Amino acid sequence: MRKFGCSALILALIAAVAAMSIVYYWGGSGPLKRNVTISIAPGTSMAQAADQLEKAGAIGSASNFKLLARIFGGGQGIKAGEYSLPAHLSRADILKLLQGGKTLQRFVMIAPGWPSVMVKDALMKKDELEGSVDVPAEGSIMPDSYSFQRGDTRASMVKRMQRAMTQYLASAWEKRKPGIAVTTPRDALILASIVEKETGKASERRQVAAVYSNRLKRGMPLQADPTVIYPVTKGRPLGRRILRSELQANNGYNTYAMTGLPAGPIANPGRDSIAAVLDPAQSNALYFVADGTGGHVFADTLEQHNANVQKWYAIRRSRGEM
Repeated sequence: MRKFGCSALILALIAAVAAMSIVYYWGGSGPLKRNVTISIAPGTSMAQAADQLEKAGAIGSASNFKLLARIFGGGQGIKAGEYSLPAHLSRADILKLLQGGKTLQRFVMIAPGWPSVMVKDALMKKDELEGSVDVPAEGSIMPDSYSFQRGDTRASMVKRMQRAMTQYLASAWEKRKPGIAVTTPRDALILASIVEKETGKASERRQVAAVYSNRLKRGMPLQADPTVIYPVTKGRPLGRRILRSELQANNGYNTYAMTGLPAGPIANPGRDSIAAVLDPAQSNALYFVADGTGGHVFADTLEQHNANVQKWYAIRRSRGEM
């Protein structure tokens, strides 16, 4: 009986040591020497994923991983996607990652004021996206950062961006202030695209929106330089001064040669510019010009504006720009 008791104790100790070794092996540092990315295709089995992991150097043995995944994995399957595996990630954490679906997130950033040709450029530069895409309708894209996974299509990205714009514009329109200059959501979008291009300072968006709203209500030409440039470059930087012939061109966009809003948006405005148009500042200003600090100075009368213009010219002359 005493020998049997000793043998049982020894076997129990051996089993405990083996169990501890397995737990340490499963939860300890893995063999991966550098960060790698793996892509698990839809329908991939645990066995197939284990083979991928072994080839990538993330685990030492696919067969051991499959066996222990059955023991410790709770019977939960793995999810398709692209995964970033840090160096020395444990086998336990690898399984948690695959079961949790915490896939690698990639982003494409669309800045407020980008024209749609630049939206297409940004999407085409993302090699992880698939398929081609036409230039989206101007003003239809909501500027933002959008996450995506390898294999997503560019067309699906455009649809997401357009859906975001449609939803935001509809919501913002419902909250518009009474008596504003624009009468439809599309007109709000067009005016917001001008405001977006005219100022990069958040603090003066509503004031710029007020100037153009006041001009619309009085039937005055908007005289917005970005509307002159748009037909020439489709929203890309002009890279030179505007020509006199361009200021006189009658093309449906040039707001020096026409009254009212241009034929369509000249960029993809952000949320803040749309909000500014739907709730402009309380102001009688009809004019604005650069103030030399990156912002603008506003004026109610032409006389005040002309004086501000002369100050701006003096600043430019002092900089050697004129």
